[in-house]
Amino acid sequence: MLWKGRRQSSNIEDRRSEGGGFGPGGFRLPGGLGGSSSGRPTVRKAGGGGIGFLIIAGIVLWLLGINPLTLLTGEGPSLVPTETDTGRSSAPSGGGTTAASDDMKAFVATVLAETEDTWNQIFQQAGRSYTEPTLVLFSGSVRSACGMASAASGPFYCPGDSKVYLDLEFYDELARRFKAGGDFAQAYVLAHEVGHHVQNLIGVLPKFNEMRQRMSTTEANKMSVRVELQADCFAGIWANRTAQKQLLEKGDLEEALNAASQIGDDTIQRRSQGYVVPDAFNHGTSAQRVRWFKAGLQSGSLKACDTFNTDDL
Repeated sequence: MLWKGRRQSSNIEDRRSEGGGFGPGGFRLPGGLGGSSSGRPTVRKAGGGGIGFLIIAGIVLWLLGINPLTLLTGEGPSLVPTETDTGRSSAPSGGGTTAASDDMKAFVATVLAETEDTWNQIFQQAGRSYTEPTLVLFSGSVRSACGMASAASGPFYCPGDSKVYLDLEFYDELARRFKAGGDFAQAYVLAHEVGHHVQNLIGVLPKFNEMRQRMSTTEANKMSVRVELQADCFAGIWANRTAQKQLLEKGDLEEALNAASQIGDDTIQRRSQGYVVPDAFNHGTSAQRVRWFKAGLQSGSLKACDTFNTDDL
C-alpha cells in the first residue's frame, strides 16, 4: 500500500508507555455485549420486528445491520507486520526499535486517515455527519469505557467511548501465527474495526445490545456472524475507495483476502482444536468473510452490505 507521505489522522491516543495491569477475573467484551467463556461476543438473529425491521424502518439508505465487537478470533494474538514471502515490503514492525514503532504508528495513523476520508464522504452523500473514532494504541492491557482488556483479545471497538483499541504487536501474530502478513492485511484489520464504529453510528449497536438480552447463546452467535460480516463488507468499501485513489500495490488485495480467509471461524477452530463447531461461530467462515469483503470491494456500495436480509451468507 502506498501510504508514506499521506495525511495522518490526529485521532490517535498513544498509551503504550502506560503499560497497565490486568484487573482480577479477566474482562468482559467491549460494548456491554458480555461474551462467552472464551471472551468472545455472542449474538443472535432477531425475529420479526428485530434487525430486519430496524433496517427497513430506520435507515434504508444505510442498510444497517447490528453491532459487533472484535475482529479476529477472540483468542487474540499479539503481533507486528513483517515482510511477505514474496519479498515485497510490508508495514513496519510495531515492536523492536523506537524508530520501527514510530513508523508503525505512522502507518496506522495514515490508514485511519484514509478511513476518515472514505466515511466522511459516504456520510456526507447521505446527508449525515460522520463522527470520527479515536484509535488507542496500547501495550499489554488497557482500560476502556467497556472495561479492562488485554492484548490477547485482539483489536476491538468500544461503543462506550467510540474508540478502536489496538496493540501493535498484534500484527506480528497476524503474520506469524495466522500466516496473514502484509501491510494491506493489517489495514484490513483496522478498517474492519472502523466498520464497527460505522455500525454504532447508524444505531445498530445500541439496538443489538437491547435485543441480545432476549437471545440464547446460539441465536446470539448467529447474529454476531451477520454483524461481523457486515463489518468485513464495510472494510471492502474502504478498500474500493483506496483502490480508486491508486494507492494499492501488486499483491495488496490478495493480502487482505488471505487475512479474511485465515481468520474465519472454521479455519481457526480446525487449527486450534482439529474440528469445527458451527454453533460456536460468531465471526463467519473463511468463505463468508472473503465473500463479504469482496462484496464491498467490488461494489463500493452500502447496498451490497446487507447481511441481515439474506439467508445466503
